[in-house]
Amino acid sequence: MAPSTPENSATSPPNTYYFDSACQTLRPQSVIDAEMRYYHTYNACGGRVKYPWGVKVDQEVKEVRQKLLHFAGKSVKDYEVVFTLNTSYGINLILHQLPASDVQRIVTSDIEHNSVFLPTITWGKRHGKERTVLSRTDDGSLEYAEADLDRAVVLLNTTSNIDGRTLGNANELADAVHRKSGLLLLDAAQTFGHDPGMLRDVDFDAAFGSGHKMYAPSMGFVIIKKALLRRLDISFIGGGTVQDVRGDSFDLVASEDELFARVEPGLQNWAGIIGLGAAIDWLERDSEGAQRERMLGKYLFEALQDIPRITVINQSTSPILSFYVDGLDAHRLALYLGEQHIMCRSGYFCCHYYLDHLKKYPPLLRVSLGRYNTQEQVDHFLTTLTAILHTL
Repeated sequence: MAPSTPENSATSPPNTYYFDSACQTLRPQSVIDAEMRYYHTYNACGGRVKYPWGVKVDQEVKEVRQKLLHFAGKSVKDYEVVFTLNTSYGINLILHQLPASDVQRIVTSDIEHNSVFLPTITWGKRHGKERTVLSRTDDGSLEYAEADLDRAVVLLNTTSNIDGRTLGNANELADAVHRKSGLLLLDAAQTFGHDPGMLRDVDFDAAFGSGHKMYAPSMGFVIIKKALLRRLDISFIGGGTVQDVRGDSFDLVASEDELFARVEPGLQNWAGIIGLGAAIDWLERDSEGAQRERMLGKYLFEALQDIPRITVINQSTSPILSFYVDGLDAHRLALYLGEQHIMCRSGYFCCHYYLDHLKKYPPLLRVSLGRYNTQEQVDHFLTTLTAILHTL
């Protein structure tokens, strides 16, 4: 029997089985309550007003920035937090405002989500720069030569949304990139929800995340070095990004305490930001849920190996597992599971290049666990899956 879920945990309705945390997680009641308190009691703009509701919003949003930095093990002296629409938006926002003259090439890997893979294509073509696609080992480490990193923007995931493998040589890579006068940008969307501790010692220049993958509302954020934020060639601009505007010129926000405003044009998702703060609090309290998630990932990985016709593409245990079934289309299998109220993802998970063109896998079924999943739910999934396969 798995440990019981923590008080105030995210849960699904009775007799439903949600296994798609890699897309978005369910939300704890404490997160929903935090959003509702904002809407019901101080629903004002942040960063613009002096009346009490707005002052309260500003204070709470500031606290969430600090919580995110603490969560990632980064200092307020060196890093800033920027709020965005989602991870894909954040990656494009920073990458396409980098001063291209400082960069010789862009480097990514073959197992990247389209939110990483596609912007590296458009950035390279836009600036006429070399683009290099490197391989990752079974443990997720990047295979590179020092020459690959020379004045390079290196943009990679830290946890794969295909099979959960992590960037095993992240610390070594960060040192090598900086020795070669490059920048290390990390898609950490899956990492923030599953294993944020792996980022704490990594000297990244920017890391991108999404609240909806870490039990928070649907929104994104960037944890970015202040030195890099100051270097950006700001072109995506609007209300809140400037401190003065003249007839044909303007001055960007210059205050050390508000550098984030340079890349936060317009009104932000204040309720979502406040909900994100509640989600971080919940994650930090819920050590038992993290342990359960790891245990269930191992249990599921081992159990799937014993089911005939199934090929698991993971090389090791993870809360994110993908597989295919000989003779059965994954989309069809997902529909059959859905009829039994079991929710899994099927297809190529926005990783078309690696899964379809490079590895030539058929469409896959992905089971991604969250802290709310239980032993009973996983056993029900395995029993139902086995029964389906016996009939087809």
